[in-house]
Amino acid sequence: MIRLVGDAQSRVFGAQLARVLAVGDVVTLSGPLGAGKTSIARGLLAELGLTSEAPSPSYPIVQPYAPPELRLPVLHIDLYRIEDDREMLELGLDDARYDSALLVEWPERAGEYWWHDALRLTLAVAEDDARILTAQVPAAWRARWPLT
Repeated sequence: MIRLVGDAQSRVFGAQLARVLAVGDVVTLSGPLGAGKTSIARGLLAELGLTSEAPSPSYPIVQPYAPPELRLPVLHIDLYRIEDDREMLELGLDDARYDSALLVEWPERAGEYWWHDALRLTLAVAEDDARILTAQVPAAWRARWPLT
């Protein structure tokens, strides 16, 4: 369990995550609206080289980033608007891991099939407005977790 106080700490955590991220990785971010999922994503993308503010991909669903803008290709995915897990096939994400890292907000909307080996991060809002982050760490991430 990691305690994140304020947007700045969420962005710092995202930056730490970016330092160990590789092509083929999937990181999922779960939690209620306003829990800090996009703040972590923005910290990660900034650390990878994004100089502008990363928009939330709620409407395009998939926001791609690639070199030379970032040091490695990343698909920032927001599944909030997905209503049926069958819609996932239309997004064409099954092969995306071969050449990109995937950062997925609202992964629970995708159903059980997707990303069984993802680093699963869950955010909850504490009574004092801090964020409590818990992680399910798969074998592929154990050498990189916890982040330092």
